[in-house]
Amino acid sequence: MADRAARLVLLAGAAALASGSQGDREPMYRDCVLQCEERNCSGGALKHFRSHQPIYMSLAGWTCPDDCKYECMWVTVGVYLQEGHKVPQFHGKVSLNAWFWSTVFHTRDTDLTEKMDYFCASTVILHSVYLCCVRTVGLQHPAVASAFRALLLLMLTAHISYLSLIRFDYGYNLAANVAIGLLNMVWWLAWCLRNQRRLPHVRKCMVVVLLLQGLSLLELLDFPPLFWVLDAHAIWHISTIPVHVLFFSFLEDDSLYLLKESEAKFKLD
Repeated sequence: MADRAARLVLLAGAAALASGSQGDREPMYRDCVLQCEERNCSGGALKHFRSHQPIYMSLAGWTCPDDCKYECMWVTVGVYLQEGHKVPQFHGKVSLNAWFWSTVFHTRDTDLTEKMDYFCASTVILHSVYLCCVRTVGLQHPAVASAFRALLLLMLTAHISYLSLIRFDYGYNLAANVAIGLLNMVWWLAWCLRNQRRLPHVRKCMVVVLLLQGLSLLELLDFPPLFWVLDAHAIWHISTIPVHVLFFSFLEDDSLYLLKESEAKFKLD
C-alpha cells in the first residue's frame, strides 16, 4: 500500500511539474500565429477564408485564428521532429484531465481512482487561482505570476503527499478546497468589480464565480438522491456544465479585448 501511494505521489508530482503546454509557448509558434493572422485574418484574405471554408467547420465555430493556430502547430511539430526533439504538447487540458478522472472514479470506485479524482479536482481549483493571478497581475508583472505558480505547485505537492502518505482525511481535503475556492472567488470578484465599467464583459466572470460558489453548496449540503437517481453530487456535476460554457465566453471576450489592446499599442510603437 505504501509503495502504491508513493508511486501515486510521484505520478502526481511529475504531472504538476511537467510542462503542460510547451508548444504554444514556443517563440517560433507564436511568431507563426501572429504572421498568419496578419496575413490571412483581415480584409479580403478573411473573406476568401470564409468563402472557401467547409460548411462543417463553419458550423463547428472554426475561425481564421483557429486555423492559424492549427497550421502553425504542425509547422512547429515538424521543426521539433527534424531536430530530433520530442513533440511538445499544445494548449494543455487541465480541466479535461479532471473530468476524465471524475468519470473514471464514478464508473469504478477504487482507492486509486478516488485519489486521482480528488487530486485532479484540487489541481483545477489551484489552476483557476493561478489563471486569476496571471490575468490580474501577471500581464504587468510576469515574475510575480511565476513565483505564485511555484508556490501553488509546492502547495499541491504537499497536499497530495499528506493525503497519500500520512492520512487520507476527507474533512481536511474538503476544508482545503473550500478555502482555496473562497480565495479564488474573492480575488476574481475584486478584480471584476474594479473593472466592470471599463470592461463590461467581466460581468460574465462575476456570474460564473458566484454560480460556482453557490453550486458548491451541493457538495457541502448533501441530501438523499432525488428519485433515488440524482444525488447532490450528480446534480452539481450537471449544473457546472453551462457555467463553464459561460466562463469560456468570458475568456473569449477577454482574449479579444487583450488582442485589440496589444494591436493598438503595436501601432503606436
